[in-house]
Amino acid sequence: MLVHIVADYGNGDLAFAEVVQRLKLYLPDAEPVLTPVPPFATLAAGFCVAQLGLNEAPPGTIVYHNVAPREDDEEARSGNEGERLAFALLSTGVRVVGVNAGYAFSFVRDAAEELRWASVGAQGSQFRSRDLFPRAAADIASGRPDALADNMHPSDIPDVPLERIAYVDGYGNIKTTVKSDPNGGSGASFESKARVEIGGVEHEAISGDGSFEVEEGQLSFAPGSSGWTGASGEETLWMELFLRGGSAWEEFGRPPLGSKIEIEAGA
Repeated sequence: MLVHIVADYGNGDLAFAEVVQRLKLYLPDAEPVLTPVPPFATLAAGFCVAQLGLNEAPPGTIVYHNVAPREDDEEARSGNEGERLAFALLSTGVRVVGVNAGYAFSFVRDAAEELRWASVGAQGSQFRSRDLFPRAAADIASGRPDALADNMHPSDIPDVPLERIAYVDGYGNIKTTVKSDPNGGSGASFESKARVEIGGVEHEAISGDGSFEVEEGQLSFAPGSSGWTGASGEETLWMELFLRGGSAWEEFGRPPLGSKIEIEAGA
């Protein structure tokens, strides 16, 4: 059973090892794959959850995610209480189990055939994704009838914020929440060049249908490699900032995930 673990523990962090160990205790057949995101980056987590969950996957695949900044209540929290554990059954058959924090479920909300709360407490440990949630995930994976509680309402999950940085890959390519126009290029409908600003840093980008339609050292703003098919068959493809021969993220001064992207057409 393929189990993706999307979390903000950090590359090579002990927490990943502990969570894998606990998951394997309750799901001995689990084959864990680790995907780290920056601290508290629920937008990046949600993007990864959708990319893994809404594309073709082996039968039985689970996406287990935990990015829980505990920002749903600013008051002091009893028993390390945090956001609740939730469940989504996607149109691909992939099951998603994770904390409903920020945008973690936003990308899959409308493609879910089922949205439920998990029957597990939201408090009792500072490290809930090791001490409480693996058993709950295993109970859900095993189909235990008492593993799931009430239905979630879609209004419990916020919309995806558009024109933001969703994820930065290992090459420094900036994956955005700007949707590609199905007819090619960006939904912004700009010409062959555009002025892109992120965090006060501006650069000219070439807009086209492919990232490599630029020369070495040029910045491209084109449909990237990330996207999926929704429950009703509609295709979603996200625009990407790509610096050929370099890192677009470095070029823009390493802006944090979630940063606003300003686009001026025909610059």
